[in-house]
Amino acid sequence: MVNPANVEDSVKMELANRLFFRLYQCANMLHKTGTRAVEAEGLTTQQWAVLGALSRPQAQGGMSMGDLARYLMVSRQNLSGLIGRMERDGHVAVLPDARDRRSRLVTMTPSGQHVWEVLAQPKIRTYYQDILGDFSINDITHTLHYLLKMLGNMQRIDEDWVHGPTESDMDETPVPASSEVGSTL
Repeated sequence: MVNPANVEDSVKMELANRLFFRLYQCANMLHKTGTRAVEAEGLTTQQWAVLGALSRPQAQGGMSMGDLARYLMVSRQNLSGLIGRMERDGHVAVLPDARDRRSRLVTMTPSGQHVWEVLAQPKIRTYYQDILGDFSINDITHTLHYLLKMLGNMQRIDEDWVHGPTESDMDETPVPASSEVGSTL
């Protein structure tokens, strides 16, 4: 007799494989099509993300490289090269933090603000409309909810990787991974 729990686990793992492969494809298409949407302004999707992060009211005085890297969930090394190119292009400035001379603050320049607010924003809005035009507000809300839930779980796993599992994590019985889960990636 087939154990229903094993069948359910198998189906869940197959669906998980398909879901993560589709996320991978979406990320690649976001980079490809998103960059096309703003390339006339000399931006890539990574630069778009940096300008978006710096345009938030919370970042009005700039962000430290460490805070910006954590916010964007990228390594400091990757961010450093990106910021260097954006500084060269006049979109951002990197200055010593007046409160902590060891820290450097990344701020958007007036030129970067013009590119972001006047040139890129209309194209980004059009891009969003092209992608999400047939989504209802409810569809977008649910999608965002589940992506945030997945992101939270990924952050927990990342934290466990860096700092080791907590006692509550150790109480959980690990589920063996199927060798077929990543087979279509």
